[in-house]
Amino acid sequence: MTAHNPARRLRRRSAIVSAVAAGALLLAACGGEHGEGSDHGSGSTASATSPRTPGGNPAPGAFDDADVAFAQGMIPHHEQAVEMSRLAAGRASDAEVKTLAAAVEKAQDPEIRTMKSWLEAWGRPEAAEEMPGMHHGSGATDHSGMSGMMSADAMEKLRAAKGTAFDRMFAQMMIEHHEGAITMARAEQKNGRNATARRLAADVVTNQSAEVDRLEKILDRL
Repeated sequence: MTAHNPARRLRRRSAIVSAVAAGALLLAACGGEHGEGSDHGSGSTASATSPRTPGGNPAPGAFDDADVAFAQGMIPHHEQAVEMSRLAAGRASDAEVKTLAAAVEKAQDPEIRTMKSWLEAWGRPEAAEEMPGMHHGSGATDHSGMSGMMSADAMEKLRAAKGTAFDRMFAQMMIEHHEGAITMARAEQKNGRNATARRLAADVVTNQSAEVDRLEKILDRL
């Protein structure tokens, strides 16, 4: 019996070494899963990183409060611009107003979906926490206090207008609306951290500044 003990001890040591090595590999793998791409902060700090989502993250990398606020604010802002633009088809008389309104809808509708996908990937709600007075009588959220947003009364007047009266009102309101969006986008460029969000903010500044110039020329000739 004693003649076989050395071989038996060798086999036992080999088995122990293999088990330790396997355990080390497992721990390394688990550590990698938690260390890469996870959000160790509260999500409201500059160190927050985007969690992974199926099919790839639409806004990868770190993000901060400014990025979240930009998306949460720009979504309803774009939604109102799209609503205003859709009114032009049956109410505007000026061909250029109709063309510009269609361009606004075509550009901003996809951007709404894009920003919603960011917030989903970041684990943040689509709407910021509501403040007192954010609701009016209908129960819907009133964003008229946001930069460039039209009040419910202004939107009702736009819906009631037709022909040249609509064209003028649309141009005036959309200029104000775009200027508000540009202000929001510049704040994102200054304070935001996420590269994808900052790129969209730059596009908003460039494209909507050009549309403001065009709307001002339309007003001059109406």
